[in-house]
Amino acid sequence: MHNNTLKTTILLAGIGGLLVAVGSLLGGRGGAAVGLALGVAIVGWSYWKSDKLAIRAARAVPVTEAQFPEYYRIVRDLTTRAGMPMPKLYMTPDEQPNAFATGRNPDHAAVAVTKGIVGILGWGDELRGVLAHEISHVGNRDILIGSVAAAVATGISFIANMAMWGAMFGGGRGDDDNGPNPIVLLLAAILAPIAAGLLQMALSRSREFEADRSGARLIGDGEPLARALETIQQSAERIPMPVQPAQASLYIINPLTNQAVARRVQFAKLFTTHPPTAERTRRLRAGEWRR
Repeated sequence: MHNNTLKTTILLAGIGGLLVAVGSLLGGRGGAAVGLALGVAIVGWSYWKSDKLAIRAARAVPVTEAQFPEYYRIVRDLTTRAGMPMPKLYMTPDEQPNAFATGRNPDHAAVAVTKGIVGILGWGDELRGVLAHEISHVGNRDILIGSVAAAVATGISFIANMAMWGAMFGGGRGDDDNGPNPIVLLLAAILAPIAAGLLQMALSRSREFEADRSGARLIGDGEPLARALETIQQSAERIPMPVQPAQASLYIINPLTNQAVARRVQFAKLFTTHPPTAERTRRLRAGEWRR
């Protein structure tokens, strides 16, 4: 909990620093102020609207207990064990097996599974392991990190585009002596998204390991989740699932694993924050979740 608070603070500071720096390049002190204001707006918006953004981006629809009683039964059991409120439950139309959790805290959380994961895993122990992983994201309160990280991708890309246009048209200040250097602006346009991606990866990769550990503890076994991760990984490599790169980090397995999709999506690899599946399954099977 405390580690995730620290990570979120670092992430927020990183957003602010990047936006202020690029804003300063574009327009001096005035640009820096605009960059800071934009950073605050992005963070605030992502905090309050992250769940709705993720659900809309995934084309997820709410499901009722009458439609999917097993879905509700599993999640209700897991949240009761974890001492958490019941999240809203959704399903997406995607054939690729996958799942994600979103929301700003346990009282405002949502869990979504794809149509494909239900078809491949059914409602047995493996899907229970996946849902335990997602419930753990909620309980660890690190879904906020993923939501803010998604805002980083969106905001930094926007600022990078501003820098690119500033370089092409000579920047936002008057004469050549006082105007920003176009080469510096171009470098900012290229390096800002890379810096955002590295920041996101540094802060987000550990979330998956921790959710794996917490999920295995919740059900008392790491093997079901390990098997599920292997199945999802293999299926993701075969079944395309075009999602916004900024949202990809929310899923239990990177949905852009399919190479045909990854080649078409700008920054697809840049914003990949998932640790290797083989390492995740190794840790689960080695019983590291018991420590």
